[in-house]
Amino acid sequence: MAQKGDSSIIPSPVYITDHILPSKKFRRSTGYLLLAESLPLVFDRYVKKADYAKLSFGTIATNLKPANWTWDDYEFETNQLAHPFHGSIFFNTFRSNGYSFWQSVPAAFAGSYIWETFGESQLPSPNDFINTGFGGVMLGEMTHRLSQKLIQARTNGISRKAARFLACLLNPAGGFIRLTDRKRSDGLITLEKDSSDISVEFDIGIRKFHTNSSNPFPDGDFGIYGRAKLIYGSPLKNIRQPFSNIYITVEAGQDSAKLNAVTVNGSLAGWRFYTGKQEQLAILSANYDYFNNAAFYYSAQSIKASIYSDISLGGKTKLNTTIGIGAVILTAMPDEYHIEHRNYNYGSGASFNASLRFLLGERLYYRIGYTGYRTKTVSGNGSDYLLQTLTNEAGLRVAQNYSIIAESSYFKLNGNYSSYKDITKKYPYARLSIRYTIRL
Repeated sequence: MAQKGDSSIIPSPVYITDHILPSKKFRRSTGYLLLAESLPLVFDRYVKKADYAKLSFGTIATNLKPANWTWDDYEFETNQLAHPFHGSIFFNTFRSNGYSFWQSVPAAFAGSYIWETFGESQLPSPNDFINTGFGGVMLGEMTHRLSQKLIQARTNGISRKAARFLACLLNPAGGFIRLTDRKRSDGLITLEKDSSDISVEFDIGIRKFHTNSSNPFPDGDFGIYGRAKLIYGSPLKNIRQPFSNIYITVEAGQDSAKLNAVTVNGSLAGWRFYTGKQEQLAILSANYDYFNNAAFYYSAQSIKASIYSDISLGGKTKLNTTIGIGAVILTAMPDEYHIEHRNYNYGSGASFNASLRFLLGERLYYRIGYTGYRTKTVSGNGSDYLLQTLTNEAGLRVAQNYSIIAESSYFKLNGNYSSYKDITKKYPYARLSIRYTIRL
């Protein structure tokens, strides 16, 4: 029952890869990148007839001046979710065309810069550049690897077509490349061979949020929610290879018509070391977090260093521990006073996390975890924030692939404002669900 934040360093997935890559063609990849820039621009200009798509030499000349960059005021979902997805397409114009992870990283940032200067008449914004660049790398590598697994699946007929279709939805750039390159149309011969195991946890149940309280139960109704957690690869295999181990969480619920949560945690590098007889694992990871539910919203992109330990307490009882610190590149935190056109502030800072997980045999576990973000606002209402989350989760396996999961946790937000009254708010939530676990 591994999941994002679990500290077990002996999970079941195994990562093995043979680097059988298609030949790298810079001009072709650049052409795909420019196509990924042009198609949205044409749609915005001639279908949506959006004002920001009306370009001229004057708007381009203005946008090319570094002094004209300014933070924008788009909606939370647009800046924090749509821009990273667009960046993933830029990234995969190179990644799905034979280039390695690190070789493809510049494509996401280059694509972001081109769009900011040549794709909109509005002034370029630092938040879009970061969200599209860094977020694009995170979502891009994730969708690249998952789409490869789908098209390499040993399925036939309708199942194979469905897998290819889903792969195209996940990674449109990769799908377009396979469609237009007849030599790789089967998606098997020259793709990077990937035999990494994948495990997926599907939760369906009821949940409840509350605002400004330590108790989620005083009033209101429970709503139905669904959540999928996907664990790709293993932190013990190919630990120096970027994204050899990925944790992904996607959540949606009845209380909101939109996506409630998307989190991606991808390993960048890892090291084993020993303290006495205890083996431990240090992981450097890149992290993308997006939360937007009925009570609370925030987004963060960060780099984190974590130490994982696996301790045997005798018999089948184990204790897993995690401790980590990170540099927060960009956060979007709620602004209580809304003096800007947007209802959130951009900031950066540091993070800290720690967790304990007890495994009692193969049926029962309990996990408690803490994460804290300390950030300083760089755009918006003058402020600094301390966001803390405390998570308690217990699981009981009742059948081979089925478990009952209970969770009660909360977010706590302290906002210190330079010109307004400070705020302290708590956002507790409770969940009860049935979990189905499969390994692919």
